[in-house]
Amino acid sequence: MTRPARQARPARPASAAERTPVSLTVRPSAAALAPLIGAMGCAEGRFAHTAELALPTGGVQLLVNLDGDALSSSPLRGPDRRTGGAAVHGPYTQPALIDPAQQRAVVWVAFRPAGARPFLTAPVSAVRDDLVGLDELWGTDGAVLRERLLEAMAAGGPRAGLRELEAALLARARGPLEPDPAVRLAAVLLDRGTPVAEVADRLGWTTRRLARRCTDQLGLPPKRYARLRRFQRLLGRVNAGPRPPDWAALAADCGYHDQAHLIHEFRALAGITPTAYAPRSPLERNHVPLDG
Repeated sequence: MTRPARQARPARPASAAERTPVSLTVRPSAAALAPLIGAMGCAEGRFAHTAELALPTGGVQLLVNLDGDALSSSPLRGPDRRTGGAAVHGPYTQPALIDPAQQRAVVWVAFRPAGARPFLTAPVSAVRDDLVGLDELWGTDGAVLRERLLEAMAAGGPRAGLRELEAALLARARGPLEPDPAVRLAAVLLDRGTPVAEVADRLGWTTRRLARRCTDQLGLPPKRYARLRRFQRLLGRVNAGPRPPDWAALAADCGYHDQAHLIHEFRALAGITPTAYAPRSPLERNHVPLDG
């Protein structure tokens, strides 16, 4: 049974020491995986807040909690998701509450658009709005990945752990180690705000074919993907621009009909108002600390 939507309450501003991970290792993936993976990393830290709002990006991540064998995600609308310590975080279309305690020591992979498809046995839409345990997706390989990373990091530190993760990904990949080039182009165009019909025309496809291919490779139909990417363009402008933001100007620049439309979309996709938006840091624009 679906429960009522939660009400998100932004936290009081935290100090930089409370927001910043104790250590952060981020690196590009190995050359063979670079077409599929945007970045991967390992973060260790402690946060003062007890709840956090994760905003939807339209992307897919692989997460491994090294501090405990559990991951969870609680969408503001819908049932809670709970898995073991290694999971795939599918493309969310709504905000979700997450536990900062599960981020004390975490390894993550951020897939490029359509980059997750070779590592799944089903369309990416199968993990949409979901957190799926890696043991469900990869069987024994997924069940033992967390222990493999812990052993590698104990012996050689974070970079050794990331190399072990790369080896696991290379072993699990099915098909070419590059995204479908047509869908990759579609994602680039949609990310820029190109209308869906124009994207289909550029590819020589019908809009129905575009929807099928995007749903399979991106996990989302093109209109929904474009909506999330417009929201991400907005957040990027907010974090890079002056304070307080000029919401009317941002609405025009980011493709919203007007400021009222921007506010409506912000509430729908973030669970809070634009003026309540206070991310963990400008570089962590999709993580908003909450009072709980």
